[in-house]
Amino acid sequence: MKFHYPNGKKFVQPAVKSSKKDKANNQVVYSNRGMTLEEDLNETNEYYLHKGMAVIYKKPTPVQIVKVDYPRRSAAVIKEAYFKQASTTDYNGVYKGAYIDFEAKETQNATSFPLKNFHEHQISHMKQVVNHGGISFVILRFSSTDEIFYLKSEHLSFFWERMKNGGRKSISKAEIEEFGFSIPIGLHPRIDYLSIVDNHYNFDY
Repeated sequence: MKFHYPNGKKFVQPAVKSSKKDKANNQVVYSNRGMTLEEDLNETNEYYLHKGMAVIYKKPTPVQIVKVDYPRRSAAVIKEAYFKQASTTDYNGVYKGAYIDFEAKETQNATSFPLKNFHEHQISHMKQVVNHGGISFVILRFSSTDEIFYLKSEHLSFFWERMKNGGRKSISKAEIEEFGFSIPIGLHPRIDYLSIVDNHYNFDY
């Protein structure tokens, strides 16, 4: 089956990475696995859910089917489809009674984060979430150095408006270090972004 991104580029299925198992307890060990940001976040969210801490999921990517074969009456086979451009952000859910909504991006650039990785409708969506009392942020990964940062959507909006007004088209790493928060990669959970949320928001219990 053929899949294409919104720009028409063909989707290539990434190779499946094998996981080592701890023979003592038959649990999967994820250290030194070279996981993508999405895989790390999905595993983190599974940990939060299993521990009863939060209910946060990745939103499914909408797909437009363009070619279907019907080899027989009772079956249909999708032959070609396109990934539609997501209308909002990657992840959302509930934590301590608060609505959580965030986007996750990574870059190979070592000194700045290109704003072209975001879209106008995503910036607008995150602003609306904050205006309605939700918690919104972005998780940024510098893949060349494997550094991960938490940046509030309010700061992202500032840098976005700066670009629209003729300023630089990226956020420097120094700015991300100044306004954001570093998230160390752990084992359980992999990317503990909720610890950052706890330190910067007051929750009513």
